[in-house]
Amino acid sequence: MRPTLPHWSGTLAAKAAAFITVMCCALAALLGVLVHVQVTNQTVGQARDQALQRLTQATERYEAGDSLKRGAGVDPPGLPRPLRNLAVGGDRGTMVSDFQGRPTMWAAGPADGDRALAVAVDYSQQARTIQGLDRAILWSSGLAIGATLLVGAVAVTRVTRRLHTTARVARRISAGDLDARVNDPRTDPRTKDAARPQDEVAAVAAALDSMASSLQGKLLAEQRFTADVAHELRTPLTGLHAAAELLPPSRPTELVRDRVAALRTLTEDLLEISRLDTGRERLELDTELLGPLAQRVVRGAGRDTEVRVVRDVAVETDRRRLERVLGNLVANAHKHGRGPVVLSVDGPVVTVRDHGDGFPEYLLAHGPQRFRTEGGAKGHGLGLTIALGQAEVLGARLEFGNAPEGGAVAALRLAAE
Repeated sequence: MRPTLPHWSGTLAAKAAAFITVMCCALAALLGVLVHVQVTNQTVGQARDQALQRLTQATERYEAGDSLKRGAGVDPPGLPRPLRNLAVGGDRGTMVSDFQGRPTMWAAGPADGDRALAVAVDYSQQARTIQGLDRAILWSSGLAIGATLLVGAVAVTRVTRRLHTTARVARRISAGDLDARVNDPRTDPRTKDAARPQDEVAAVAAALDSMASSLQGKLLAEQRFTADVAHELRTPLTGLHAAAELLPPSRPTELVRDRVAALRTLTEDLLEISRLDTGRERLELDTELLGPLAQRVVRGAGRDTEVRVVRDVAVETDRRRLERVLGNLVANAHKHGRGPVVLSVDGPVVTVRDHGDGFPEYLLAHGPQRFRTEGGAKGHGLGLTIALGQAEVLGARLEFGNAPEGGAVAALRLAAE
């Protein structure tokens, strides 16, 4: 089983902090090693020179037959064996080792026979100097890493905060709030500081604001066009309807009246959608029992629809709009599905189900789309679009799905009292 990383580990701030930490640690380690090696070589070199100088003096006294000073002797105790073997072989050398519990720098050279002349120099001070240097390197590296992390965290947090703001605005736009804008101060001409350059985040924010403005303009133009067309069609259709009523009874007259009625219904639907798009709809709230309301909707539809009331509740809603939503769902089930069509009331949830082929994939993924058809199939017109818009006005949630055993299911979730 693969280990699961925490959610925050995937954020930009966490990745930036990890990168800064690794780079600071690597840089501190590199500088620490370089300083340690340089100072150690210098300290050891000075101690070696001092030991060799004393060895030279001790050799002169030994060859002159004088007594050796303290710290010098022939095969003294504590002399490291490798250094003694080197000296017996005729060479001079130095070596650091512990002698009597203290660091000692040894220097040895050949004496007469198979013996070695050696001197011992106390190396404790130099060892303490190197240890103190190592501790200073560790402390300074820790402080430098901490300060760098703090400064980096502040800088990265400012960037990620602006990115989160941009993402939040993008989500609002995708949810339909086209008035949402980032308004980054680096791009706003009213507050833009000429001395502060525009960075990549500001460029993304400016592009998002520009895209939202363009989408809003196109959507408003489309809404105005729809409303204008519907209004322009309304007057001639009214006259056409009056003229059709004056025609003598006949089969052609019935066809004309039917097509005129269809055009009037389409025009009214377009006007209703334009009102929903502009947000001009206002609720007229009242308390209604869902069971009797569902019965009225089915009777008004004039279709063979079964009503099942599992649990009846009272809701505060706009009766006319709720009946419009349920009526459109029932009409859509009969028009695009197959019977039996069942309208169920279970508490504040009203479900309309048919036993046809179900909703198409695009509708389940993106919701109702006006007049869309796919693969030569018959489209869903404006009924579901109006139902979804009126449900949003009611503060309800309209969900579309397909039953496992087949058939389309539309569920309207209302707020119960």
